[in-house]
Amino acid sequence: MENVKTEKRGLAAIWKLCPVRHVLILLNALIIGLHLATRGDHALNQTLSERFVRPAHRFLSRATNVLPFSLAELLIAAAVIGGLVYIILTIVRMIRRKEWAKRLYLILTALLTAGAVFYGSFCLLWGVFYYGDDFMTRSGLPHEKISVEQLQRVTAYFAGLANEYSDRVPRDENGVCDLDRRAVLQKSPEVYLGLEERYPCLEGPEVRAKGVFFSRVMSYIDFTGFFFPLTAEANVNTDCPSCEFPATVAHELAHQRGVAREQEANFVAVLACLDYGEPEYVYAAALLAYTHLGNALHDVDYAAWQEIYQSLNEDVRRDFDANREYWKQFETPARQVSNTVYEGFLQSYDQELGLKSYGACVDLLVNYYDPLLAAEGD
Repeated sequence: MENVKTEKRGLAAIWKLCPVRHVLILLNALIIGLHLATRGDHALNQTLSERFVRPAHRFLSRATNVLPFSLAELLIAAAVIGGLVYIILTIVRMIRRKEWAKRLYLILTALLTAGAVFYGSFCLLWGVFYYGDDFMTRSGLPHEKISVEQLQRVTAYFAGLANEYSDRVPRDENGVCDLDRRAVLQKSPEVYLGLEERYPCLEGPEVRAKGVFFSRVMSYIDFTGFFFPLTAEANVNTDCPSCEFPATVAHELAHQRGVAREQEANFVAVLACLDYGEPEYVYAAALLAYTHLGNALHDVDYAAWQEIYQSLNEDVRRDFDANREYWKQFETPARQVSNTVYEGFLQSYDQELGLKSYGACVDLLVNYYDPLLAAEGD
């Protein structure tokens, strides 16, 4: 009997150490568990996506749009710095006092609480998108198998488009594309205005993408942008070469409008940029599309790829070279770890291609543009 009372008092004492953290851990563990258990319930996830997550993102994106900086970046920086300071101070207290077990428990619960709250919120405000209707289903666009000939035609089209618009964008003294990123971001609220009329499923508030202050850090971990579902902000790297910057902006804004899958976000970004029509956006979209299409064609018909590549003018090739040289300097273990972690994340949400899913927009591009090219030919 005495042992039972002692055990109860022990559990009660542990609970009283940090009751709020315990409640948050249990609540978010429940949310995560329910999300994992209901991934196969398409109707439920679709209902949550349309009735809860999309309205929440509209509200959050409008609220955070009034801020001239990225709230997401501020929260992440505060969490990292605050977490490190808290851990250091707690360790100091452990050394000075003998309550090391209590202090260690507080550190562990603090880390567990932060992780549980973030992942629980992430599951609720983003994870459900992967298990409802994707963009292809909502838009009604075809997604058929493609032939090498179709791939060749569409690759050649985007190579020609890149050539056409390469002299319509500003260039530096070395002839490399040099866009005014601030101007690109200022235009970003307008990018989807035309496209959402044709595809109402892309409807969303006219808010801008935001440049990240610590963009150089993003380059070290191989990120050109990210959408933060807890604040509904589209965040972009402003340090990397600017030639594809507008397409990156459109990609992150696609996520903001409910396009979760990476291959679809790339495809939608190309459509939006071309529909928008501003030269810097069209040029960036042409480079993005050509990159993915060209990589695919290179693997199945090298001779055809080489012929199209040779057709690229010096400005386009110079931009590709500058892009490669920039990212070459970040080939570090940090980048490898980041890619491994992010690939694991993508696969955990049933994107079986992992990071390759960024290139899976090839089928979508060919299915969409080849019929248009054929109609023009007729």
